[in-house]
Amino acid sequence: MGPPANSPSPPGSGDAAVASPKSAVGSGNGDELEASAVQNAIEADDTADDHVDDSASDAAYESDMNSTGSTSVSSSVRDYVFENNRRYHKFQEGRYLLPNDDAEQEREDMKHAMCVSLCSGKLHMCPLENPQKILDLGTGTGIWCIDMGDEYPGAEVIGLDLSPIQPSWVPPNVRFMIDDVETEWVDPPNSLDYVHGRHICMTIKNFPRLAAQAYTALKPGGWIELQELRFKIFCDDGSAPEGEGYGYTKFINLAMAGFRSFGFDPLVMENNKNMLIDAGFVNVEEKIWKVPIGAWPKDRTMKTIGIYNRSLIMDGLHSVGIKPITKGLGWSEQEVELLLVDVRKALMDASNHVYYTFHAVYGQKPGGS
Repeated sequence: MGPPANSPSPPGSGDAAVASPKSAVGSGNGDELEASAVQNAIEADDTADDHVDDSASDAAYESDMNSTGSTSVSSSVRDYVFENNRRYHKFQEGRYLLPNDDAEQEREDMKHAMCVSLCSGKLHMCPLENPQKILDLGTGTGIWCIDMGDEYPGAEVIGLDLSPIQPSWVPPNVRFMIDDVETEWVDPPNSLDYVHGRHICMTIKNFPRLAAQAYTALKPGGWIELQELRFKIFCDDGSAPEGEGYGYTKFINLAMAGFRSFGFDPLVMENNKNMLIDAGFVNVEEKIWKVPIGAWPKDRTMKTIGIYNRSLIMDGLHSVGIKPITKGLGWSEQEVELLLVDVRKALMDASNHVYYTFHAVYGQKPGGS
């Protein structure tokens, strides 16, 4: 059973198609990765097992997932709404389409550990020097803020989010605020050393305005950094079916169309570098990592990342897709679940040597010493 008659058709293969194997880094149809920005290569393991236990490598990330602290967070907005058996934020209801329940929080913390591992243990890529005040946009569970507070004990680290889901005990230099980053910022001009946003492409509708507000709030010489997963599937060796022949690509196309119907651009990171330049930032750089999906890489670290990434995707299919596809495109929950059967089969097939990419773009406000 397909979507209702009035549901928009899925976008064409130009939106999130499996890239052609003609190029090691893209399709030749506008999907190329800037080779000089790519930080890693992935070699396939021909002996990869389709049925690797996605929980087998939990211990490798356990130290990254556990954080302790010493100062309680002030209580704030605590109301929630429930839909499709998932819990969502109440403050500014509808601004964020993903749930904020325990399952999604665990997935977000796992995504944090995966991204830090992908970046060789680094929490940021820009060359920070003795930052005094750091702002994290869309902080989620607050795990990045907590780790940054530990790494920079002399800095004040502030996490901003719509949901009050952060831990009640954090390092003494870390605090959280419940607010909408798309409203007017309360930070005085020239007051911040570093503005960070990760996985916020499905939260922000006006990125140029956000960049302008960050520019004003940053001190001369301060940095902004935006880190995003780019939901566009690549395959360098032709092992995966092209276009929507690969089930996960069909899901991505539908979910992205659903997000766009709410006014979000899930592929905004494709223009983040130019956006920061247009906002007036200098020393703008972009770094790109290939993120494998599944156990197919030969390199042990990349294989572990691939297993974790597949688990993140599998666990997040419902949370990422249910609201955009049902509310945005008019599908029923049952139709979405039927779609996910083929998506899960594609994801568990290790013969599909597919990946998407992780982008870190950073720039500096002119001036400073």
